[in-house]
Amino acid sequence: MDDTPDVVTLLPSATEIVYALGVEPVATSHECDYPPAAAGRPDANRSRVDPTAAAGEIDAQVQAAEEDGGVYEIRRDVLAAADPDIVISQGICDVCAVDELLVREAVEDLGLDCEILTTDPHSLADVFADIEQIGAALGREARADALVTDLRERVTAVEERARAVDASPRVAVFDWPDPVMVAGHWVPGMVERLGAEFGLQEPRAASRPFEWAEVRAYDPEVAVVAPCGFDLGQTVENLADLTDRDGWDDLAAVQTDRAFAMDGHSYVNRPGPRLVETLEYLAACIYPETFDTPPADVVRPLARTPA
Repeated sequence: MDDTPDVVTLLPSATEIVYALGVEPVATSHECDYPPAAAGRPDANRSRVDPTAAAGEIDAQVQAAEEDGGVYEIRRDVLAAADPDIVISQGICDVCAVDELLVREAVEDLGLDCEILTTDPHSLADVFADIEQIGAALGREARADALVTDLRERVTAVEERARAVDASPRVAVFDWPDPVMVAGHWVPGMVERLGAEFGLQEPRAASRPFEWAEVRAYDPEVAVVAPCGFDLGQTVENLADLTDRDGWDDLAAVQTDRAFAMDGHSYVNRPGPRLVETLEYLAACIYPETFDTPPADVVRPLARTPA
């Protein structure tokens, strides 16, 4: 008899981890779309923000939702029907996924007898620790160890190739275009692993808004636009929020054709196993002569505005 616990995953990264460990969750979040099988699971929450709106409008909706009960709602009927042994939530960002406190409140009100496992990653090492923690909770310790070992080996291989390059360019990864936000949490540390400089943010710090003048003064030599929740197509649709700003074309990254759009939704902003692929893609943006060109559906070079 299979004694694997029934698990509900309330954020995409947790869903990816659970599937990578050979377990299918009984319910997931509304955003869980990888692997493809995840899209067919019941949604245990919903968003109160229209994800198809323009970046500035989404930001306004988020601000309004946070003042009126939060960005997400738990679908209690789905959670009750799933009757899980484990619910995986997060404590990193109220905008990224349903807040842990709402999860605990729902579990208590529904009288569910389950464990709530909370992830709170701020670095690649934290993501690996999450995989091991979830593996232990699901009785998949050996599979988690094998996965983490493989991911660490890939990280080491990328680091060694990147650090062999005699360069340390200034890098900026934009987490949101309107208002301008620079990525934090695991992103600064990942860039620094590649021997590059991420001067606008400290490792593990939360993403936050920046004055455009600060970005111009920093003058990144490599710029990656990867808004949270936007795939590559939606990122391209909202590029004007950055590229129309005064001085964008004067940035060193733009002048040397080292500005890129990237699928933030599936890669940069999702702290699961594919974050190692993100590291590989960032390495290719920073050192294009050393690393293979990333897939066209993940990374797109940004052409300079014609003079």
